[in-house]
Amino acid sequence: MLSHYPSAYLSLLKNRIDLHHVPFSDRGSRLMVFRNNSHFSVRLAERWFKREGQLAAYRDRPPLIDAWQFTNAEGQPLSVKVTTYPHRVDVETDAGDFCLAFVDSETLLVTLPPQACGLAFRANLDRCQTDRRGGLLRLTGDIRRNIAYTTNAPLLVNDTQALGADSQAVRLGFGAHDGRRALLLNITPRLGFNRWVPDPRAALDAAARRWHAWFEAAPPVSPALQAQYYYAWWIMRAGLISTRFYTTREAMTPSKLFYVGVWQWDAYFHALAYRHMDMHLAKDQIRIVLDHQREDGMIPDAIHDEGTVTRLTYPIEADVTKPPLLAWAAWKLYEADGDREFIDEIYEPVVRSNNWWFAQNDTDNNGLCEYQHPFSSGLDDSPLWDEGMPVESPDLNTYLCLQQEALGRMAQVIGAAAEAELWAGRAQTMADRMLREMWDPQAGLFWASRPPSRARVNVRTPFNLFPLITGRMPPEVSRRLVAHLTDERSFWPRYPVPTVALDDAKYESLTMWRGPTWVNVNYLLIEGLQRAGYAELARELRRRTLEMILGDKDIYEYYQPETGDGPPKAASTFGWSSALFIEMAVAETKEKEHELST
Repeated sequence: MLSHYPSAYLSLLKNRIDLHHVPFSDRGSRLMVFRNNSHFSVRLAERWFKREGQLAAYRDRPPLIDAWQFTNAEGQPLSVKVTTYPHRVDVETDAGDFCLAFVDSETLLVTLPPQACGLAFRANLDRCQTDRRGGLLRLTGDIRRNIAYTTNAPLLVNDTQALGADSQAVRLGFGAHDGRRALLLNITPRLGFNRWVPDPRAALDAAARRWHAWFEAAPPVSPALQAQYYYAWWIMRAGLISTRFYTTREAMTPSKLFYVGVWQWDAYFHALAYRHMDMHLAKDQIRIVLDHQREDGMIPDAIHDEGTVTRLTYPIEADVTKPPLLAWAAWKLYEADGDREFIDEIYEPVVRSNNWWFAQNDTDNNGLCEYQHPFSSGLDDSPLWDEGMPVESPDLNTYLCLQQEALGRMAQVIGAAAEAELWAGRAQTMADRMLREMWDPQAGLFWASRPPSRARVNVRTPFNLFPLITGRMPPEVSRRLVAHLTDERSFWPRYPVPTVALDDAKYESLTMWRGPTWVNVNYLLIEGLQRAGYAELARELRRRTLEMILGDKDIYEYYQPETGDGPPKAASTFGWSSALFIEMAVAETKEKEHELST
């Protein structure tokens, strides 16, 4: 076995990447390596909308490389023992030890044992051409993907067989060698190939150094949080995708397995974590959504290689965006580094985005905005939308209050004093309007409604409590909202905060926004509790949220609020849950350190 790079971070994450469910991947890569017993496969984190006509078709697309097996000198499949690290996958067999590592975002290196051995796989491509060092495989048509497999080991067998119009079987046999030979797999949409096989030891060492440097740059946290904390940082690096076409900057996907692309409000939460390590990367999560801002100011719902998502026909036809948390997130980046130039760069685009909300989404002209499409809320299947659209919701107007507050601070930074005063006044006006139009003193809640009739949406969600987040509510209103939040029958189970009250008829514990706990909702409420003067309750909610995420080896899109389990349909290796776990772990550690020092 080639020697390991000495790193406590890499050792801490030994076997945290379960290849049956979690892919081996790397920064910027679209390649995902999985395992099914002794077989391996390589899937692509890519949308092929022009070919498949469905935005989510990549989830069901066959792997590009499948039925990958290691074999002995006679070509017989070998049983394997697999050990994973962030930078490598070790495969022990009776014929010797193999190892997988990334050379670059499009290239996998497979180190070979010194004794004679082999490898076989099926490639779901339509053309094949062999040569003395390996071969070239191509997928032609509207979508072009190519594979070059190349070895510097003695190549004794290099057989290929067409299995149909779009599939090729490849069987390789390697002779004995000095132990420093490898197979290179370059999977690329490009016309050119990487066929230069590096020294295996140097390649493995370089991969280890890249990952070690990433983890080392993260702020330290308490020992009890470290294993999940560095796993979260693994997700934040492995989830990055390379620039390509509409993906104008290196950006984080919500999950390479489930959501390939860049979603607007996910990007804002991702940026919060990156600001602790790489401020340029953090700012690029903001910039990429602004790169595709429409002329009227609307920011797309999502961005993928082949285009943007700005209008959908399901479940209704309407423009689609995401909640206006842009200025709120950008201000947090500014607080971390004081970069006035960044604020100057984005100020006008943020203003245009804010103006779009009021110009296009206040249909009854009462100064409060509505969601026109369920997906614009980010709460796709919440019962808030069951009776139709549009819906004037407390969460949206809370976000707009926070956005205008942040715009006021941004205007002050760039020297626009009159605009700063204007935005500060508008933020307070938003809070006053919510109190006047949405507050129900009898129920102690802010209600969503459906204009023009103003019919109340009779479902209790944490979004009925969201004006608390502004920190601008009268003390008695805040007290009533907190009483609802901490009611164990409604919003305060073991792992708060469920996205529908436990005692509401529409509560479903496992269905996305109809019951499960979401980490971003908790994060916003924690910040809101701090702003409203409930610091100890904010700490308690943060502790429970950390405990929930610590309860499983993976990090999920959402959680069952009474058990903390990841529901069956919840995406794994989830970006904003990881990003906000990092945020809360850093805050928890700083707070404990402060307590010990005082």
